[in-house]
Amino acid sequence: MALSEIMRILAVALTLAASLTPVGPLGELTDLAVKRVQVADLVAAAKFGTPQPIDDPAREQQVLDGVRTRSTQLGIDPENAARFFRAQIEANKLVQRGLYARWTEHPEEVPSRRPDLGAEVRPILDRLTTDILNELKDTEQLRRPTLRCEIHATIAERSAVVLHRLDRLHENALAEAMRPVCS
Repeated sequence: MALSEIMRILAVALTLAASLTPVGPLGELTDLAVKRVQVADLVAAAKFGTPQPIDDPAREQQVLDGVRTRSTQLGIDPENAARFFRAQIEANKLVQRGLYARWTEHPEEVPSRRPDLGAEVRPILDRLTTDILNELKDTEQLRRPTLRCEIHATIAERSAVVLHRLDRLHENALAEAMRPVCS
């Protein structure tokens, strides 16, 4: 049995044992990444069928600049935090592209309500940014490129997939979002 399969089985067992709460010292950070990935559904619903593109380099740069500034204030490495948030942005775009493809193929699945990106969605993303930065600070010592970090990250990620019942699109986006966690 491959190590990845053993880790998946262990993650499921630990999740059930933990009463379906995030597992391990990276559980909270992973849970926040899941929430941010799920907000991508709202972003996609806000943009789909409008001229507003999925890729918004100016807005992305604004987010990353803000992350760098706030990271410095928190005393964490601003480039490490920006790298983590770049992955969050890419994960969000992965979900948007996947939903666009799904909705184009199945127009009956397009959400009936278009949320307001500025008034409704960005405040959620802003709160998640604050929470993620605080969690990056809290987990800074663990998030080194070590086997220990990789094990904790795998357990947290796999348990989050089970806990949140993520479909393949959101599971892949979470994997993208968590890719730099141990760097």
